[in-house]
Amino acid sequence: MFKDKISAIMANLAMLLALESYKPNKTAEKIEEKKVEIQVDDTQKDEIDMPNVSGPVENVPWQYDEDFLKAQEEYNTPVLMAAFCSVLVDPLPGEEHNVRTAASSVKGILVPPNSIFSQNQQIGPYTKERGYQIGTSFAGPNLVKTEGGGVCKIATTLYNVAVLCDLEIIERHYHSMPVNYVPYGQDATVAYGHKDFRFRNNKDYPILIWSELIGDRLYIGFYGQEKGPEVEWSHNILNTIEYPTQYRVNPQLKPGEKRVVLKGINGATVESKVIIRYKNGEVKTKSLGISSYHPLPEIVEVGE
Repeated sequence: MFKDKISAIMANLAMLLALESYKPNKTAEKIEEKKVEIQVDDTQKDEIDMPNVSGPVENVPWQYDEDFLKAQEEYNTPVLMAAFCSVLVDPLPGEEHNVRTAASSVKGILVPPNSIFSQNQQIGPYTKERGYQIGTSFAGPNLVKTEGGGVCKIATTLYNVAVLCDLEIIERHYHSMPVNYVPYGQDATVAYGHKDFRFRNNKDYPILIWSELIGDRLYIGFYGQEKGPEVEWSHNILNTIEYPTQYRVNPQLKPGEKRVVLKGINGATVESKVIIRYKNGEVKTKSLGISSYHPLPEIVEVGE
């Protein structure tokens, strides 16, 4: 059976390499805005956080954007509660397009107090008719091609910002295999009609969401009326499963030459929590559950 699964992965990887050569009663509102790419000049680049690994950021690329400033003023959300930058590792063309499309859609959403944000309700379905392309998704231990593949990167980034803001997580699903851009336990996946990412605005003021994809960096920030608390992630790895390595012949490589086309990641079961430190000195520990991942196989091409 495992051999069959690896064969399925091989078929899916072939498609990936050809490209190169994851409702009623809406509670949030969408701000009508012009679809304009932010042009980042050299001066602004010096003021933008551009991390090499995913994590919280303070200086975001839209801070001088007129539409953003207008929305901030209109909805009385002057304070950056928290922002997170996901550094995307080797996104494929379809995935990059889908992340950019979804980032544009989530930009400007307002979540009123005590309302629930749902990614699927707000920016789904992720179909061709809505501008999405075929991208890569996980299905158990397999890679598959689906419309909108890659929008889970939006869910993951939203999840991390919501945790940093100490919001109530209503629904979050981990991927079936680990992702390569955030640690175990900090990812979130969506599948329209099946899996969603949802959080509740448990504040007494509205939250404005803003986002932008700059190169391989996805930025998302939440704005309200006060800064979020200090939040520290803690992950306890309960067990690991070593990833397998699969070799296949590539006649275009020289004899003995090797090329890694997909880097493997060990499977794991991880218990995650956050330690939250409030301005008043209170410290709270919040459990964020257990995530369990199949190993992501490493695929290596070799010359004959």
